[in-house]
Amino acid sequence: MDNSNQGETDEPISSGSDYSDFLVVCKAAARAAGEVLKDGMGKAPVTEKSPGDFVTQADIASQETIEAMIHTSFPTHGFLGEENQSADDKPNQLVDSEFCWVVDPLDGTTNYIHQLRSFSVSIALLHRGKIVAGIVYDPLLDEMYAASLGGGATLNEAPIRVSQCTNIDQSLLVCSFSTNVQQDSIELKRFTNILCNTQSTIRRLGSAALNLAYVACGRLDGYWATSLKLWDMAAGTLILTEAGGVIEHIDAKPLQLDDPQFVAANNPRLLSQVSKWMQV
Repeated sequence: MDNSNQGETDEPISSGSDYSDFLVVCKAAARAAGEVLKDGMGKAPVTEKSPGDFVTQADIASQETIEAMIHTSFPTHGFLGEENQSADDKPNQLVDSEFCWVVDPLDGTTNYIHQLRSFSVSIALLHRGKIVAGIVYDPLLDEMYAASLGGGATLNEAPIRVSQCTNIDQSLLVCSFSTNVQQDSIELKRFTNILCNTQSTIRRLGSAALNLAYVACGRLDGYWATSLKLWDMAAGTLILTEAGGVIEHIDAKPLQLDDPQFVAANNPRLLSQVSKWMQV
């Protein structure tokens, strides 16, 4: 995508440091997309993009709704959605542009197909490669998690903070696996390391965006994943850190958006305890 025409004429802020105004459009787009998902639940046709990787007509309609609303307000901004054609080829071209919206129109598609009530809409805004605004919206519970850089994190407009758990043996953790995880994979080695060497309780819930939001609001204490895409975790990462949480690469390095393998937790002490068992 040619970003040379991305100027400042459609930026609703003048200081360049207060990104909260973007959340107005973010939230409106998420709510509209949520209505699309609710209307299509149990009815939307399903196709398989690759083995075990499904998409419904509701995913596509949700993304089209979000993109139309964003480009109405910000016509020159970049847009990267999971259901873009050849989306896998675009992140590196877009994330460092002036403004780029990164969208998962339905995070938790398998849950959605089975009418399991745990899925979300995820919308993030990147400014010159930095996540500066984001929402994760659960349309069935009408829960809107939101954050702007430096502005804190909220759930339905009320401030949220991470939990106070500092002991892995008392923690509630969540993890994600790749679609086609293998028996001898490093993913399962990490899982069994935690399972067999700690007393933590572990869940696999099906929506990466909600996982991060749940750590942010204290429902979960930590989360690790190694098979995500940028759109799965961009908004949730900002919500987590603005709520006081921490996140790093699975190899205990700083997190890079072009390599979204990570351990996230409510505080550095718990992060280090979880990260210890990731090093296999």
